[in-house]
Amino acid sequence: MDEVEMLNLDAEEKMQKAVAFLQQEFSGLNTGKATPAMVENITVDYYGSPTRVQQLGNISIPEPRLLVISPFDPSVLPELNKAILAANLGVTPMNDGRVIRIPVPEPSEERRKEMVKIASRSAEEQRVAIRNVRREANDQIKALEKDGSITEDDRKGSLDEIQKVTDTYIKQVDEALSTKEKDILES
Repeated sequence: MDEVEMLNLDAEEKMQKAVAFLQQEFSGLNTGKATPAMVENITVDYYGSPTRVQQLGNISIPEPRLLVISPFDPSVLPELNKAILAANLGVTPMNDGRVIRIPVPEPSEERRKEMVKIASRSAEEQRVAIRNVRREANDQIKALEKDGSITEDDRKGSLDEIQKVTDTYIKQVDEALSTKEKDILES
């Protein structure tokens, strides 16, 4: 495998990661339905080390609009409660000494619009990340041509290939945003 193919594969892998990161960010947005993804990536200070909620206990959904977190160690409940409040999810956790119950309210129209803005901002950040990957790959390809490692035709072909890959991943970001917006506004 030559250098150009390695550059193209590396760029594509980085773009895939940007889309995967966006999907993860979207999973944490409150759409009015209880999902474990809302809280599982929140970090809690557990004996001095940041630990994700999903590692501290079981997360269940006994009802469509209720999340229940049952920690393995009940002493973590106050810290867990604080972390959930600090995450600004638009929910209020209730601690009964054994579990944390999180009722997920129907979001107001204003909150839905705010969540759409947050989703749009996240999507734009990932579009920028994808374009930055493209720019870096293009710069490296141009440097290879300047060094005499590749021909002008190879450079043009590689730049075209990177642009096609970029367009594909930008389209995936746009589709993910469209799906999330629909989910937020219709739930």
